[in-house]
Amino acid sequence: MPTDADLTDAELAAQPAAYWTGLANQALVAFTRTWLAELGISQPQYWLLRNLSRDDLSPDGQGMTVPELQQAMSSYLRPEDDLAAESEILVDQGRLTRDEAGRLWISEAGEAARAGVKAHVPAFRDRVHAGIDDADYVTTLKVLRQMLRNTAPTS
Repeated sequence: MPTDADLTDAELAAQPAAYWTGLANQALVAFTRTWLAELGISQPQYWLLRNLSRDDLSPDGQGMTVPELQQAMSSYLRPEDDLAAESEILVDQGRLTRDEAGRLWISEAGEAARAGVKAHVPAFRDRVHAGIDDADYVTTLKVLRQMLRNTAPTS
C-alpha cells in the first residue's frame, strides 16, 4: 500500500481503517515491548507489577492468583503472554512473593521496579506522540471509539 504521503485526503478517506489500525497496533506493541526490554522488564512483567501495586492498578493492594491476574488483564493480554512464567521470573528476582494460597504480592523491590519504569513513561509518550498535536490525538481516539460503537454487535 502507498504511504499516506502519497495519497490525497479523498484517497485516505477510502482506505480501510482495519489495515491501518492493525499496522499501528503491531508497531506500537513492538515499540513498547522493545522499550520495556531495554529497561530490563517485559511488558507482561510490568503489567503484573502494576496490577499488584496499590499505587497503580490494584484497587486494594491485595495479592492475586495468576488466574485472577489473567482475568484482570484479559482485555490487553496477547496470546503469547504467559503470566505464570513471567510471574516466576519476578518471584526469582524478588519483585514478587507468593503466599501459601498461591497469591502473588508485590515486594518493595517490585514496587521500586514499577516506579522506575513509570518514571520513564513521559519520555516514552513524547516519542510516540512526536509530531502529533494533543487535539489530533484526541480526535483520532474519538474516531476509533465511534468506529467501535458502529461495529459493536447489536442484541
